[in-house]
Amino acid sequence: MMRTEELIALESSLGAHNYKPLDVALVRGEGVYVHDVDGKRYLDCLSAYSAVNQGHCHPKILKAMIDQASKLTLTSRAFHNDQLGLFYQEIAELTGSHKILPMNTGAEAVESAIKAVRKWGYEVKGVETDKAEIIVCANNFHGRTMGIVGFSTDPDARGGFGPFAPGFVIVPFGDAEAFERAITPNTVGFLVEPIQGEAGVVIPPEGYFRKVRELCTANNVTLILDEIQTGLGRTGKLLAEEHEGIEADVTLLGKALSGGFYPVSAVLSNSEVLGVLKPGQHGSTFGGNPLACAVARMALKVLVEEGMIENAAALGPYFLEGLKSIRSNHIRSVRGRGLMLAVDLHPEAGGAREFCYRLRDRGILAKDTHTNTIRIAPPLVITKAQIDDALTEFDKVLAG
Repeated sequence: MMRTEELIALESSLGAHNYKPLDVALVRGEGVYVHDVDGKRYLDCLSAYSAVNQGHCHPKILKAMIDQASKLTLTSRAFHNDQLGLFYQEIAELTGSHKILPMNTGAEAVESAIKAVRKWGYEVKGVETDKAEIIVCANNFHGRTMGIVGFSTDPDARGGFGPFAPGFVIVPFGDAEAFERAITPNTVGFLVEPIQGEAGVVIPPEGYFRKVRELCTANNVTLILDEIQTGLGRTGKLLAEEHEGIEADVTLLGKALSGGFYPVSAVLSNSEVLGVLKPGQHGSTFGGNPLACAVARMALKVLVEEGMIENAAALGPYFLEGLKSIRSNHIRSVRGRGLMLAVDLHPEAGGAREFCYRLRDRGILAKDTHTNTIRIAPPLVITKAQIDDALTEFDKVLAG
């Protein structure tokens, strides 16, 4: 087997340099742990950006994947299969949705929602053709496709990729008054993350989403919640919207929808929004394929039956308080909800990436974001003892 340095050199020489990963080459994972090619074990505090909420290589999801892969993997949507309807039924019962559109990646789910909500705006709300507006938030992250980066405020995401599609209005995140001022008769949707993940686990003020929900209802605006990172237990609820007791009109899921085994995403909505799509107007060869559906069905089943959501609700605050108790001149603030956590460092600390390397050296894998933030999101199967182990290492790295 090639060593870490050799694998990294091979990637660097042949791959596009559109990522800057930490220097570790992983070869195996189980539960909350991953192992590198040199035999070292790490506690994973990133969960592939919340795609492996159920833990690495969950045996029941693995079995479902192997069983289905031995029977039928792909039919395209030219034909029906025996898994898609059951996937629809089970996710609808779990989330209260009325219609489901299956896709593959999170970005595809976002793009699909944009298309459907615009079409709804023209055909149902009565907006003039090509005048529809969707409000989004500054510092958003919804993916990296051309349509999405056009309404990003991140210069790295936007720079050099224009021209961009019109029809998006940007407002500050967490400011309900700014959102209200931005609404016009042409506003068809508000696309927003319940917690901004890539921006550094930014949590809006209490009551923000209740006010947003009221404004959307009053102005016939579709509320689109991107729960691709926050959904499926990450924040201690099945969906993060539950923390404020609201319901979105459109909910986007991905990442943990497959437990990390396969790209699976979904647009969940009511019949009014997704009902505007007719045959030939939108689709995906792989979206809704039997392998994806079988994997997603089991990923949802173990999430619920094995109490992972409740575990995140119970242990998230414990992890948060442990991080807050670290005495360090480097730490500016600590925040989180459920097992979606972040440690902000003072700029003079020298950047979060250096601390992530120190954590790596002590057997903890976390990831820097926006220069001075360490993002922490372990699999939802983590135990109190494992959190204690992690806190010991965080304390040693951050203390000072």
